Amino acid sequence: MADETKSGSDWSPEEVRLIVEDYFEMLRGEQAGHIYNKTEHRRNLMEHIGRNKGSVEFKHQNISAVLSELGLPWIKGYKPRHNYQGALLDAISDYLSKNPDPIPFVPRPIVGLAEAPELYLGPAPSPQGVDLKRPHALERLIRKFDPAARDQLNRALGRAGEERIFEYERRTLAKLDRPDLARKVRWISQEEGDGAGYDICSFDPSGAERLIEVKTTRGSSTTPFYLTRNENDVAEERPDAFRLYRLYEFSKQPGLFTLAPPLEAVLRLEPLTFRASLK
Repeated sequence: MADETKSGSDWSPEEVRLIVEDYFEMLRGEQAGHIYNKTEHRRNLMEHIGRNKGSVEFKHQNISAVLSELGLPWIKGYKPRHNYQGALLDAISDYLSKNPDPIPFVPRPIVGLAEAPELYLGPAPSPQGVDLKRPHALERLIRKFDPAARDQLNRALGRAGEERIFEYERRTLAKLDRPDLARKVRWISQEEGDGAGYDICSFDPSGAERLIEVKTTRGSSTTPFYLTRNENDVAEERPDAFRLYRLYEFSKQPGLFTLAPPLEAVLRLEPLTFRASLK
């Protein structure tokens, strides 16, 4: 039963900790494809902390908002709402410090052209739709749990994204009456390693070569990503052929947008590290 004396009051650190832990428990179940009861989770939490349904659901949406900013998946049905208290950032930071891989990615291999699901191909998000003025506490949290670095290091995620695009290219060409070109599509990063500066060699319907670099995230379309010097060099040397394919919300129904050179016209490229050697 809800405690009416708590109505309108800030959540205590302990209450926030409990709802964050319960949210991640539900999210892991959803990502693994398990059946769970959100209503039962909410009811148990309400009984334990004395908050009403509206307050609990609003906090769930707040958690979704933070996870979205961190490039992590969030629970379907709890649409992100960004008006949250600072204690929530602290609780999520503590949880991620103790659970560095809170939602393990389980790849689901695609076997055969016919089994590749459809991708939603849409435009790149407009700069006007990207809020760059985040609270300082949120910026610190994002720097601490860098979503671009996490995606870059997740080899299973990267491989699964490349596989999806490999099958997508083959099927697209087959649908365009170019089965000859579909058979020639090559998964370069698997055949030759990561040194080529692109992952997949494909074609447009006319037969012109396409050098595709795939960047995959379980986060939203605006989640940042890393671009290597080698990849950028290929984009500059072969602007006619190079294409960057951005796969997002990969754990759900994945979306896709593509970018063509010059990349600096559509991306903010920030130098983050330097290779150092003695003079």
